[in-house]
Amino acid sequence: MSKAEAQAELQGRESLRNAQRWVVKVGSSLVTDDGRGLDQQAISHWADQLVALQKEGKQVLLVSSGAVAEGVKRLGFKERPKQIHLQQAAAAAGQMGLVQAYESCFKRHDVHSAQILLTHDDLSNRTRYLNARSTLTTLLDMGVVPVVNENDTVATAELCFGDNDTLAALVANLVNADVMVILTDQDGLYDADPRKNQNARLVSTGRAGDKALQAMAGSGSSLGRGGMLTKLTAAKLAARSGTDTIIANGRIAEVLTRLATAEPLGTLLTAAAEPVAARKQWLAGQLSLQGALLLDDGAVRVLQESGKSLLAVGIQSVRGEFKRGDVVACLDKEGKEIARGLVNYDAREADILKGQSSEQIEKLLGYAGEEEMIHRDNLILS
Repeated sequence: MSKAEAQAELQGRESLRNAQRWVVKVGSSLVTDDGRGLDQQAISHWADQLVALQKEGKQVLLVSSGAVAEGVKRLGFKERPKQIHLQQAAAAAGQMGLVQAYESCFKRHDVHSAQILLTHDDLSNRTRYLNARSTLTTLLDMGVVPVVNENDTVATAELCFGDNDTLAALVANLVNADVMVILTDQDGLYDADPRKNQNARLVSTGRAGDKALQAMAGSGSSLGRGGMLTKLTAAKLAARSGTDTIIANGRIAEVLTRLATAEPLGTLLTAAAEPVAARKQWLAGQLSLQGALLLDDGAVRVLQESGKSLLAVGIQSVRGEFKRGDVVACLDKEGKEIARGLVNYDAREADILKGQSSEQIEKLLGYAGEEEMIHRDNLILS
């Protein structure tokens, strides 16, 4: 490693000390002790570490595999079934034990946990995307640990994430995580398969999305669906919202708390851009316009000069038929687009709220919605 590379790794590791929002993914082989049933002791240790991170002021979100693997054991299958209906049955049976295990561990610390089951459709549908984001960020702000898993019981082959590494990356995008930690049964990414090459060396740091790293990835275990290649792909996905990724061995004692002190464990894959900038670039490039909001001069100045959220009071008129979660343009009085973003209300509601203060939302709509028409995290200047 060159001096420049060593300095870059040191800076990347040191940034973990200040990382406030963590997404931690635990793989099936770890959770189920390589298929022998839920590893209660290991689950307890991870819960202890997550609570320790919380006490240091960090927000933690857990993405846990293991429901199908636990269900396979509970239902007496000799191996993971290939038929979708049997996989769904295993997921339903296994999820009971998985959630109970985490709940009991967090309860020992008087910390609340919450079960979140997601499908691909939940994150591709913009309305449910915003709903999921709102729920998760609210739970994190309340000090609750969300335990996220794919809703295998209802997901079809066409709508599956494919593996929980991908799910963790999409959740990291969803909540603007600072770091995503993928805990696996390997120490990290090696430059060759360590099971076949005793001279294989651990890659301590790299850039998420670097094609040269993909050639080093091997196959996964029989219990889970993800190998090292899926973890590299997940790191690339997470990086689009500026999230750094660490791939580390979940069986290392106190691995999470040690990572938080910048100890050089596992493989660190850094994102190329700052979180907010990368996320907003993704929003701008991925989503099409469904309508427009005509703003007064004050709202235009606030967006362009202060970087704040768009409130209903600054809206003069509403154009188009859009739904909550759609992308709309923000126009000045000449009709020039000055910004675009994900809107928190549909066109009918936005028309009712235009020109009104946030305190009037509940009175006008009959329910207490978001204070912002478009939150600053979901808005990009044109």
